[in-house]
Amino acid sequence: MTLDKQAQIKEIVERGVERVYPSAEALTSALASDKQLTFYCGFDPSASSLHIGNAIQLAKLSQLQAAGHKVIFLVGDFTGMIGDPTDKKAARQQLDRATVKENCKLWKKQASAWLKFSGINAAQIKYNSKWYDKMSVETFVKLGSYFTVQQMIVRDMFQDRMKNEKPIYLNEFLYPLVQGYDSVVMEVDGEVGGNDQTFNMLAGRDLMKAMTGKEKFVITNKLLVDGDGKKMGKTEGNIVNLNETPANMYGQIMSWPDGVLASAFELCTKLTWDEVKKVQERLKNTTLNPRDFKMKLAFEITKIYHGLKQAKEAKEFFIKTVQKKEAPEEMEEIKVSASNIVEVLIEAKLASSKGEARRLIEQGGIKVDGNVISDFDYQLSVSAVVQKGKREYRKIIK
Repeated sequence: MTLDKQAQIKEIVERGVERVYPSAEALTSALASDKQLTFYCGFDPSASSLHIGNAIQLAKLSQLQAAGHKVIFLVGDFTGMIGDPTDKKAARQQLDRATVKENCKLWKKQASAWLKFSGINAAQIKYNSKWYDKMSVETFVKLGSYFTVQQMIVRDMFQDRMKNEKPIYLNEFLYPLVQGYDSVVMEVDGEVGGNDQTFNMLAGRDLMKAMTGKEKFVITNKLLVDGDGKKMGKTEGNIVNLNETPANMYGQIMSWPDGVLASAFELCTKLTWDEVKKVQERLKNTTLNPRDFKMKLAFEITKIYHGLKQAKEAKEFFIKTVQKKEAPEEMEEIKVSASNIVEVLIEAKLASSKGEARRLIEQGGIKVDGNVISDFDYQLSVSAVVQKGKREYRKIIK
């Protein structure tokens, strides 16, 4: 085995990984063989954009693809309509087929920042509705015979709901079973996912053993967490969506707490594994300014999704508008008919409703020509620069 292949395998097994089932040693041995293995990750279409947490799984699939293995990007268009109950204190709203289809329109383009969907060893996109739409009731009932109620009910979120007398719906109970069957249908060798998906992924591993006698590797990745140890995601409202503009993406990353930097360089960037380790070592030096590391992180991540040129422009925009508190030279111009500041904000697409506009004003988040506006009845009678927060500007034309 060449040194390059050894390094590739080491990164796959170590970088961002919390645990490997059945073991890291078994996976290392399998990856070192000449056999092409198949790995997949499922993505829940509950939002119209992938986010930085999804990208952690894409990065791992990318490492596997670069090592010559087959990877599958599975859109859970059927399981998404059930709703994964993992870490949910209440039942999720179920999605209809049209909403699911609409939500994943841009996913291939976003995932292309990490995966190759053309050429030799192209990544495959699959939809699990393809097999579930054809599944008979008999087959589905048979799947249920491989699990017990006791196995499902021990999950923390179900225990919490019972203590708080909140309902647990049967469709949520069945979610791990349905997700697990994906592995059986696709005949994969392994699955990649966040450590919050461990139960679901191991359900698939158990199902494969029971139904086919085949071993399945499970790679559980670390999660990106904030300074309080909470997962940065859709539920917490602090995630970065991959469809953000370059300036917003850069600025949102700059607002991350210092405590997330070491794991973010490891999980969210394309820096080499050796480069990441050097950055993590330097982060331990308390004499260095965390802001400088954060600016590098924001630049590296923005570059992945928007390219070098726009990442540089986003950095310059941040320095000018946030650090130097200057208005940008170029900004979107919008001609509005309204004069009341609440209505101006809506026309300028700085607020989606009167309620949101009032909240922004109440919180001191709106400026006109550099002055904070606190009056809901403020009248804008001449052209001016309106600013929302630290990064969004509009040149209002009257």
